[in-house]
Amino acid sequence: MASVPSLASSLHQRIADALSAALPEAGTADPLLRRSDRADFQANGMLALAKKLKGNPRELAAKVVEGLPAGDLIQDVEVSGPGFLNITITDKAIVETLAARAADDRLGVPFAEHPGTTVIDYAQPNVAKEMHVGHLRNSVIGDAVVRILEFSGETVVRRHHIGDWGTQFGMLIQYLIEHPHELDHKGEVSGEEAMSSLNRLYKASRTLFDSDEEFKARARRRVVDLQAGDEETLALWQRFVDESKIYFYSVFDKLDVAIRDEDIVGESGYNHMLAETCRLLEESGVAVRSNGALCVFFDDVKGPDGNPSPLIVQKSDGGFGYAATDLSAIRDRVGNLKADTLLYVVDARQSLHFKMVFETARRAGWLTGEVKAVQLGFGTVLGKDGKPFKTREGETVRLVDLLDEAIDRATAVVREKSEKLGLTEEEIAERGTQVGIGAVKYADLSTSVSRDYKFDLDQMVSLNGDTSVYLQYAYARIQSILRKAGEARPAAHPELALAPAERALGMHLDQFGENLAEVRTSYEPHKLAGYLYQLASHLTTFYDQCPVLKADTPQQVENRLFLCDLTARTLRQGMGLLGIRTPEQL
Repeated sequence: MASVPSLASSLHQRIADALSAALPEAGTADPLLRRSDRADFQANGMLALAKKLKGNPRELAAKVVEGLPAGDLIQDVEVSGPGFLNITITDKAIVETLAARAADDRLGVPFAEHPGTTVIDYAQPNVAKEMHVGHLRNSVIGDAVVRILEFSGETVVRRHHIGDWGTQFGMLIQYLIEHPHELDHKGEVSGEEAMSSLNRLYKASRTLFDSDEEFKARARRRVVDLQAGDEETLALWQRFVDESKIYFYSVFDKLDVAIRDEDIVGESGYNHMLAETCRLLEESGVAVRSNGALCVFFDDVKGPDGNPSPLIVQKSDGGFGYAATDLSAIRDRVGNLKADTLLYVVDARQSLHFKMVFETARRAGWLTGEVKAVQLGFGTVLGKDGKPFKTREGETVRLVDLLDEAIDRATAVVREKSEKLGLTEEEIAERGTQVGIGAVKYADLSTSVSRDYKFDLDQMVSLNGDTSVYLQYAYARIQSILRKAGEARPAAHPELALAPAERALGMHLDQFGENLAEVRTSYEPHKLAGYLYQLASHLTTFYDQCPVLKADTPQQVENRLFLCDLTARTLRQGMGLLGIRTPEQL
């Protein structure tokens, strides 16, 4: 089905046409339409246009009003102040537009006009290391952005740039060679068991590396073997990667974030390009040698001493820095994957690094004017004290512990509320997981990406306030109403007059597509979260002021059921785009 124009876009076109007719010499003019608390909409474009053409804005506004067709869309127009138009939409137009949305699986939301290919880099754990609270935001934000972009029709290529290379692997591999049974398992192994083995091995190898000079020398030689592609060394390195994936996937599964093998292209995936990347940069003059290192300098980037602080692509000892890998990744993503947009969901503290990497890639011609590169630099997860989230012992919080606690808290809330529903223990556990994980995701996604936020589980699993539980409960409440409706079915009745709470709910429902269009282009999931919270708030007011099953007439019952049903579908779709489940009962 074709997309459904919003009430705002239909009205915008009507006023623009009337403006052109009233003032042909102005050509195409913007009526500057916006929502208003004085009416449904206010158009302010007459003021600027009259000023530009040295006319009277109130006279121009009156001419525009004369040219507006009355009846189907516009109920009332009032000229106010120096030429503003206060416009009220007909109840009939609201219901008919919503009915058209309800008839479409996509709720009338259009696809993007010019979809392209976006490569998004997110969810970047490190091999042989535990995932901690710092891995939460890139995973959750990246997953939501992927869902929103794909819903808009964009071709999305996921890239999980895992830390699977570096000097520490020499230490780990050498230790495994000398202790060959450390990663042996009998039967299938869980994520926790895999991480336990890796942790034990990492600590033992680190202790030996720090205390035994001969082992340290052997470990360093092993790094050389790894970088040279030695078969035995690579096979053992692969064991560490595979063992880590068992663990990664268990954590991502708990977080309800889908990760596929083919999307994981870690640091090692660009090894074969590093030398060529450096050669191309040096030959083109983009990078120069400085004290033996290959560097790119920037006029506006200086160190604390006031001297230029370069991007180091290759170190003086011949080793490659992170910049070489990131620049090689850009070459691959633009040249081979044909990306129009490169998105990096990476900690805001790496902003300077990516600013220099993007500028270097532009100087080298790998990032052209047709390709945009954006870092979605996210803030830090803080504890209730406003400081970076740590355990009582001062250690970084394990991500799996944080998720388990959220699930436990949410399960307790669900159990308390579920006595009337007669849920089984299995159902309580399932809903507890959906509510707990949803609470963690929503707290993250309802905060602007660039801002820090406090991790407060008591608030997150509350039924009150701006929480996912409030939204999930709103959805479940509608499902309960629909189940109790008996023979009555949702049906739109455009001939009925709407109560104020019905109008407010209907007008907000109509803005879903416009909200998604803004979120898609700005990469700001918190604006979708805000829209959904307002939708649930409008539903609460509607529910309090407008009896549904006890409405005055059968037609009014059907119309209110229709509003409820469309609200539920919009909540479900919107929450789904944020990666949050909506239980049918809560």
